Amino acid sequence: MSLSVGIVGLPNVGKSTLFNALTASSSAESANYPFCTIDPNVGVVTVPDARLNEITVYIPPQKVIPAIVDIVDIAGLVKGASRGEGLGNKFLANIRETDAILMMVRCFDDMNVVHVDGSVDPLRDIEVIELELIFADMDTAERRQKKAHSAAKTGKAEARTELAFVDKICAALADGKPARVVTPSNDDEARWLRDMHLLSVKPVLYACNVGEEEVAEGNEYVERVRQKAAAEGAGVVVVCAKIEEELVGVEGDDLAEMLEAYNLVEPALNTLIRACYELLGLHSYFTAGEKEVRAWTIKKGDTAPKAAGVIHTDFEKGFIRANIYTLDDLRTYKTEAAIRAAGKLRSEGKEYVMKDGDIVHFLFNV
Repeated sequence: MSLSVGIVGLPNVGKSTLFNALTASSSAESANYPFCTIDPNVGVVTVPDARLNEITVYIPPQKVIPAIVDIVDIAGLVKGASRGEGLGNKFLANIRETDAILMMVRCFDDMNVVHVDGSVDPLRDIEVIELELIFADMDTAERRQKKAHSAAKTGKAEARTELAFVDKICAALADGKPARVVTPSNDDEARWLRDMHLLSVKPVLYACNVGEEEVAEGNEYVERVRQKAAAEGAGVVVVCAKIEEELVGVEGDDLAEMLEAYNLVEPALNTLIRACYELLGLHSYFTAGEKEVRAWTIKKGDTAPKAAGVIHTDFEKGFIRANIYTLDDLRTYKTEAAIRAAGKLRSEGKEYVMKDGDIVHFLFNV
């Protein structure tokens, strides 16, 4: 399952530095001027999950394969992007291809790093980005509205219903609100909304880029973003991109020492990646054996056959049942054989909805 999160923000907020740290690379150029990222950089990042390592204590494998998320570093946006200002058209096209938005905002003061608007104000920056997405969506929604209006003239009930829903979208956008505030009430509305491919409907996570001294506690800028996020039901992660880039490749005692120096329990990137995974509505199940222990990515609410299809389409087509146990079972009984002997190995059918952390063996016949 390939799902992606796009890192967006104004120029010089630290997007490329964060991307470099996330992907443990220096493939995205960092520079103190706007538009140093022109083409989107795409990286695959692993999702930190301590459960994987714990499973290997009881079932030692030849290899361990974590879940992954695609991260896209997208060119910086400026006011007027929806009208083609700066690299606006490219920005909007690139963000349209992603599944969710990691909106990075500058929450640090540094006179040596220029701000495109001359001062630090994360709420203003968020508004600039959000309004550009909304302006772009207004063009899309108004075209759909005209089409729906013409269809409604035929008198068909579905066409009139669609027009009423599109009118809601247009009204929200005209009021300066993102399309995600309009919640579909049925499958048809969800389909119509999905087919419009709107930018402002994508889920958002705010990443507050702070200075080194503020990474543990945050600052006044961060509090402003948290208040906004709370009102929207959005998430916030505090990160110092500069520190995270320094931590790349550092391990063992050296890593522990550096984290302690910054009053961090773990790299903030771990929290950020897990938050992105959650933002996409994903969770993991595991398969475990001598060859590999692996985390598989599925959407929340997926049934057992759907989860099996992530491994191979034949698994879904020929699904018979899923034999499932939990990490708690493994902690208690130590081996799969002991879990089975204790009657704790569950046999689940086609209607079973997978739970985060299930350890599974699928039975299928093609």
